[in-house]
Amino acid sequence: MNIGLVARLLGYMAFAVGAMFLPSVIWALIYHEWKMIPGILIATALAWGVGFALYLAGRNASERFMQREALCVVVFSWLLAGFLGAFPFILTGTITGVHAFFESFSGFTTTGSTILDDIESLPRSILFWRSLTHWLGGIGIVVMFLAVLPTLGAGGKQLMKSEASGPNPKILRPRVRETAKTLFAIYLTLTIIQTIALRLTGKMDVFDALCHTFATLATGGFSTKNLSIAAFDSIAVEIICIVFMIAGGTSFALYFAIMGRRWRMALSDAEWRLYLAILFITIMLVTFNVAGLLGGAPLGGNGDLDEMPALGSSFRGAVFTVTSIQTNTGFVTVDSDAWPFFSRMTLVVIMCIGGSAGSTSGGIKIVRFMALLKMLYHRIEHTFSPKLVRAVRVGDDVMSAETQREVLTFVGAYALTLGGFSLLMSLWGLPFESALSAVAACMSNTGPGLELVGAKESFAIIPNGGLLTLMVCMVLGRLELFTLFTLLTPGFWRYR
Repeated sequence: MNIGLVARLLGYMAFAVGAMFLPSVIWALIYHEWKMIPGILIATALAWGVGFALYLAGRNASERFMQREALCVVVFSWLLAGFLGAFPFILTGTITGVHAFFESFSGFTTTGSTILDDIESLPRSILFWRSLTHWLGGIGIVVMFLAVLPTLGAGGKQLMKSEASGPNPKILRPRVRETAKTLFAIYLTLTIIQTIALRLTGKMDVFDALCHTFATLATGGFSTKNLSIAAFDSIAVEIICIVFMIAGGTSFALYFAIMGRRWRMALSDAEWRLYLAILFITIMLVTFNVAGLLGGAPLGGNGDLDEMPALGSSFRGAVFTVTSIQTNTGFVTVDSDAWPFFSRMTLVVIMCIGGSAGSTSGGIKIVRFMALLKMLYHRIEHTFSPKLVRAVRVGDDVMSAETQREVLTFVGAYALTLGGFSLLMSLWGLPFESALSAVAACMSNTGPGLELVGAKESFAIIPNGGLLTLMVCMVLGRLELFTLFTLLTPGFWRYR
């Protein structure tokens, strides 16, 4: 293990994160939040100090950079960013202790779970940093790192492979730095377009438009308002957010295809079509269920079908909420925790499925879900026709036996991790529905769960031990389990 080079690269990362604190000073000046400026500047100095110490530790290291070093850089980059990201909260006195680290990790992993009960009481300069963590985490700290770092040669490709979400990422090019720059350009362009669109609605000023754009494209969900998107009470704002949430949950490989004018490839992508199909079907099911046209009232008399909302308002709430949850964004316009049980359970299911591979969404990913369904069908077919040989295809690609094993292993590990951490959360006093949904929300990087951590609630009720547990879930979900699990294996650290 070339620990020296890992330390040096993490030093560059610490410098970059510290530099990202500085835009908050501009907002502090604009809104006359003078008391925030010293804390933000001290946070920057401390981050740069950490970066300088790491750089000195690895300044004479060799340039040997292989898969193990890449995994270390990726994992510790996220941990370091989450750790340093809490400094502005702590040093300005706005959020303290474990809560500050929870908010930072939630931001960088684009989870969007929050311990804040009164978001609007925070200074705008701090709210900007809170939202910016989403934007930085959405594209992937490592990918942005590659866009500005001098070329690492083969090491750059190892970093990109370790960071890319989903099996067999299709966005890799021979020149990895070029790929990272192109991804960043696409991300920045979408950011500018959505910010302008939200500003033109007349419901948001530049600050709110920018902060909500950061949260939308990164599929994060942090808002500057206590009521989230509901605070603006605007169909135009909701439509814009829906469009860009879907864009955030779409594989960036499709944007590469569109840039290359390969329209047919983009429109015929099997994963993207299933992604939209699941969205449409779920929206219809939830709409009719919430309107009382599908399913009955809860057993025990906890509901009255005569009091169900009208079909139109049900549809509006369902479109936004389902899109928000499936893309793992977590924005809120209605109290979905008051919906019938069927709709609430459906939200948990699509939360775990998530968006496309190679997108800013979390969850299992559509491509794995599609592969799992096809493998299940072929296994059933093989039962009554054992001599039949049929390839498992995802779109035009044939899945190798190794990829199939990887999909099954990942889904199995996801289920075991979800169950294990839900059991662990019950030790902190959470009831079943709250414990399971809290872990599912953090592992899928979604944000709100159900019951005690529902759409209108915060995670402040959870004790510090539970918050630390959920922070681990956030990182596990963002790094797709095995990247972090690998570093916990003793054999990984043995000299070879």
